[in-house]
Amino acid sequence: MRIALTEFVTLDGVSQGPGSADEDTSGGFTSGGWLVPHMDGTFVQRVSGWLDLADGLLLGRRTYEAFARDWPKITDPADPFAERMNTMPKYVVTNTLTEGTWNPTTILNGSPVRAVTELRARPGRELQIHGSARLGDSLLTAGLIDTLRLVVAPVVLRTGRRLLTGASAPSGLRLLNHEATPNGLLLLEYEVTGRAHLGEYEGVTALT
Repeated sequence: MRIALTEFVTLDGVSQGPGSADEDTSGGFTSGGWLVPHMDGTFVQRVSGWLDLADGLLLGRRTYEAFARDWPKITDPADPFAERMNTMPKYVVTNTLTEGTWNPTTILNGSPVRAVTELRARPGRELQIHGSARLGDSLLTAGLIDTLRLVVAPVVLRTGRRLLTGASAPSGLRLLNHEATPNGLLLLEYEVTGRAHLGEYEGVTALT
């Protein structure tokens, strides 16, 4: 299976609390809900299409507990995400939980890298990370992320937890798809290509 990381971020890279004021207030964060004013039909359609590719969700403990609290409360049959989110297999990377409450759930104790490496070797389509920025960052560092999908909101917060902060080798990406929605969200899909290439600028003529 491929591992796909899907994240909502601000223009300055903050991924904390996109959906509501009380979604994630850790560290005294008070600017939650920054994505919501920019959501539109194109955004919903594209993100739903990404979810169609998933055979399961791969989550860290913090995101899992938030999702397990909130998603079962969404029972509207017209909601484009709720049924799939609530019924899809969930794999939780944690050393503090021993069982899940949002079934079907499998707890992955021990080394995240080892556990995800074993999952990645299984047949299937995608395991998708939604939220769980620290898990995503550590797996990108370990070379286990195959696809990175970003929804970039036209917002600069200057506060909050950023998506990619770990000290590691630079990662190279290849842009696969890009689109701007009517409400100004930028949808970006990348393939992870390994270590980033660096170079020296030698003038415009050297680029042709």
